[in-house]
Amino acid sequence: MTENELSRVIVDSAFKIHTTLGPGLLESVYEAVLAHELERRGCSVLSQRAIPVVYEDVKLDLGFRADIIVNAKVVIEVKSVEAIAPVHAKQLRTYLRLMDLKLGLLINFNVNLIKDGITRVVNGL
Repeated sequence: MTENELSRVIVDSAFKIHTTLGPGLLESVYEAVLAHELERRGCSVLSQRAIPVVYEDVKLDLGFRADIIVNAKVVIEVKSVEAIAPVHAKQLRTYLRLMDLKLGLLINFNVNLIKDGITRVVNGL
């Protein structure tokens, strides 16, 4: 699947989860349920994966962790916050650049309508 095809599967999964559970739960709940739903739909899912910074010949572990990586193509950053701040998109953009991936989805489940909580972040897509 391409990044855009995966994006449709992810958004549909987020919609199903939000419709079922509603807003206001902890991020860890949404992250675990989203990972389960994506696996159920046949996707390869990595959760809480460390992202190193490689500078020259040195690999630096700086504590970066991607919430979910789908099919080694799309990074998902899961939030359950009052409002998305600019730093959240910058965080996801950093992950995309370090991993040399093209698409990330920032999903805030703490909204009334899930479509208002989804932000696409691209890196050369």
